[in-house]
Amino acid sequence: MKLVGLSRQIVLSMMAIALGVTLLVILTSYAFYFLWRIYWPEQACEDSWIPTGPEWVWMIGATICGLALAVVVAVNLSRRILVPLNSVADSIRRMAQGDLDARAVAGDRSLGEASQLADDFNALANQLQRVTEEQAFWNAAIAHELRTPVTILRGRLQGLAEGVFMPDESQFRSLLAQVEGLGRLIEDLRVVSLAESGHLHLQVREANLAAEANAVVDMVGDALQARGQRAILELDTQPVRCDPVRMRQALLALLDNVRRYAVPGQVRIQSHAKNGWCELSVEDDGPGVPEDFIPHAFTAFRRAEGARSGGSGLGLAVVAAIARAHGGHAECRKAAGGGTVFTLIWPDLPETGLPGSNRSGRA
Repeated sequence: MKLVGLSRQIVLSMMAIALGVTLLVILTSYAFYFLWRIYWPEQACEDSWIPTGPEWVWMIGATICGLALAVVVAVNLSRRILVPLNSVADSIRRMAQGDLDARAVAGDRSLGEASQLADDFNALANQLQRVTEEQAFWNAAIAHELRTPVTILRGRLQGLAEGVFMPDESQFRSLLAQVEGLGRLIEDLRVVSLAESGHLHLQVREANLAAEANAVVDMVGDALQARGQRAILELDTQPVRCDPVRMRQALLALLDNVRRYAVPGQVRIQSHAKNGWCELSVEDDGPGVPEDFIPHAFTAFRRAEGARSGGSGLGLAVVAAIARAHGGHAECRKAAGGGTVFTLIWPDLPETGLPGSNRSGRA
C-alpha cells in the first residue's frame, strides 16, 4: 500500500522510534557486557535468572532513553500535526463570530493531509466570503432597481388619488409600463437565480429556431425602427433541439440590449447548426463594448462605463443563464465593423443530454 503525507510521516516516525530503541538496546548491551568483562571478570560467567544490580541499571537506563526518544519524536510530530488543525479550529471559531477574513495556516507542507485540510478550509472560506459579498451586492442592486419603478408608481397613484393627475388613458398606460417593467425585472431575477442554483429546467424539443427568431423580431420591430435600427435576418431553417420559449427570451433580451445601447443602423441576427453545435448571434453597428468590459458583459447588474441607464442590468445575465442551462455558453466580442457580437452556443444534443432538461415542464 502506498503511504503519503500524514500516514507516511506517522509510519516513518514509529519506525524511527522502533529502530532507535532496538539499536539502543543492542549497542548498550554490547557496551555493557564489554565493560562487565573488563571490570567484573569474576562475575562474567555466572548464570542467574535474577538480574544483577548492573543489569537493572542497564535495563532501566535503556528504557528511560527509549521513552525519552519516543517522547521527543512524538511531541515534535504532534506539534507539526496540531499546527494546521488548531489553526483550522481557531479560524472556524472566528468565522462563526462573523470574521469572514479568517484563514488557516497550513504549516508543514510535508504533512499532506493536515495541510490539505487547511487549504480546503481556506478555499471554503474564500467561497463563503465571495458568496456573502455577492449576496450583499445583489441585495443592494435589487433594491436600487426596484426603487425607481416603485417610486414612480407611488407618485403617480398618489397624484391620481389626490386629483393632481387626470385618470386618462396616458396615465394608465404609463402605470402599465412601470408594472410591465417590474414584471420583467422579477422574471429576470427568477431566471438568473434558478440558473445559479442549477434549477432552471427546460422543455427541450426539436424547434425551428428561424421561426422563433422571426416571431421575436416581429414583436420588437417597431421599437427597433423607432431607434433607427433595422433587423437583418440570416437564419438557418434546420431544426435544432432547444427550449424555444427560453430561446425567444434570450433573443428578446439581446435585442432589447441593442435597442437601448447601440447606435442606429443594422442589427444582424444569425443562426446556424453544424458539427453538433448550434449558434444564435446578434450583431450591431456600434459603438461597441469596451475591451475591459467584455469579460464582465454577462455579469448581473454590470454596465459599461458611460452606458445609458434604463435597463435592469440583468438582460445579458439572463442570456448567459439560458445558454448554461442548455449545456452551452454565451460569448461577447467586438465585431469587425466596430460593433458588438453576442452569441449563444449550445450542443444540439437529445433532451436527456442537456443538464437542465425536463420532460415534464419548466420551473
